[in-house]
Amino acid sequence: MNTLFDKIWDAHVVQQVVDGPVQLYIDRLYCHEVTSPQAFQGLRERGLSCFRPDHIFCMPDHNTPTHDQDKPIEDPISKAQVDTLEKNAKDFGLTYFGMMNPKNGIIHVVGPERGLTLPGMTIVCGDSHTSTHGAVGAVAFGIGTSEVEMVMASQCILQSRPKTMRITIDGKLGKGVTAKDVALYMMSKMTTSGATGYFVEYAGEAIRSLTMEGRLTLCNLSIEMGARGGMIAPDEVTFAYLKGREYAPKGEDWDKAVAYWKTLKSDDDAVFDKEVHFDAADIEPMITYGTNPGMGMGITQSIPTTEGMSEVEKGSFEKSLHYMGFKPGEKLLGKPVDYVFLGACTNGRIEDFRAFASIVKGRKKAENITAWLVPGSWMVDAQIREEGLDKVLAEAGFEIRQPGCSACLAMNDDKIPAGKYAVSTSNRNFEGRQGPGSRTLLASPLTAAAAAVTGKITDPRTLLGE
Repeated sequence: MNTLFDKIWDAHVVQQVVDGPVQLYIDRLYCHEVTSPQAFQGLRERGLSCFRPDHIFCMPDHNTPTHDQDKPIEDPISKAQVDTLEKNAKDFGLTYFGMMNPKNGIIHVVGPERGLTLPGMTIVCGDSHTSTHGAVGAVAFGIGTSEVEMVMASQCILQSRPKTMRITIDGKLGKGVTAKDVALYMMSKMTTSGATGYFVEYAGEAIRSLTMEGRLTLCNLSIEMGARGGMIAPDEVTFAYLKGREYAPKGEDWDKAVAYWKTLKSDDDAVFDKEVHFDAADIEPMITYGTNPGMGMGITQSIPTTEGMSEVEKGSFEKSLHYMGFKPGEKLLGKPVDYVFLGACTNGRIEDFRAFASIVKGRKKAENITAWLVPGSWMVDAQIREEGLDKVLAEAGFEIRQPGCSACLAMNDDKIPAGKYAVSTSNRNFEGRQGPGSRTLLASPLTAAAAAVTGKITDPRTLLGE
């Protein structure tokens, strides 16, 4: 009668506080430079060490520049953040992958690709997009800085148990429709608060058909529907992805692990607090038109009108469109854009670069476009070069930058200027998220590539080979 979530959660409960939260054991804590300094400071002030240092992995990603990483960071705030994390990791005896280390990258890209993220685990990080790791069949969620300190000191956390939701997507995805489009479609239907208070399990034929990388993208965006996290039951796709990865079990341990992982699925008679169903046939390549990820539509459709909206809804909708410079009822196809960003923990994996390259191959970057192509890790960078994608991209007029969070958020040098339009594969389009006054249109790597070679918003299906 148990859901996948129940099985993992219950296996990690240390104790239930009477009329209070659960004390939950945590298998893996990821630390980056932005949300950890106060946690380390708290440990120092209380004279504590990290209880299980070998379960904690640290790397800078938000503040890292995406060029000249072999030189000192120029921005003083970014430099202080990165230097502080390095010192803290050293002082507390933690594993640290610094800039230029071949294992460095965006923490949510590095975790799965190194086999640090495994099925059945509980995983936390002081970052909302920790939900990414649920794609392998783990309970993964973002936490606050005081909670980071709690995990460092005890390898446990106090949490109230979320409700469970299953989102089933039946049928096959159409041409040019990616995991990113699935996520943006769900958000457009459920809004950015539609899954608040729930831990979501994704199921159905369309989900099973996704590659591991597509699943990571989908779970990454769970948080944007208000969910506590998202997860997908591990299967042969998961096992094939993880086998042979650096930190994954080896030999007999691997066989034992897989035998256990195969039990990690919701029972046939499991009851969820809420069930939601969508049809894959209804999803086309998506693009956002507003200032939250739920304000999205099919790329051939028109921006909604205010008809039927309450005064409150109408006010926030009109404010959002005013910021974006759009009008209710208009189409976005053919609108010129200025920037294209491929990267982030949402779409900075090798498959995303393959998708982007598949459209730009044999074409040229549009003259009006500034393009930032940022791998999610040095491992992705190496794969790009091994597969010759760097040559395809270079021939089309694109250059590859060094790994980091880059233009996903305005915490480093890669900022979109005020008033400029960016088609971005990142996860958030809030006002100023990519730089003060920047205007972000979230889309898949295919849609980003289509904009990069045409200079305007273009349906990627028109550029895909048969």
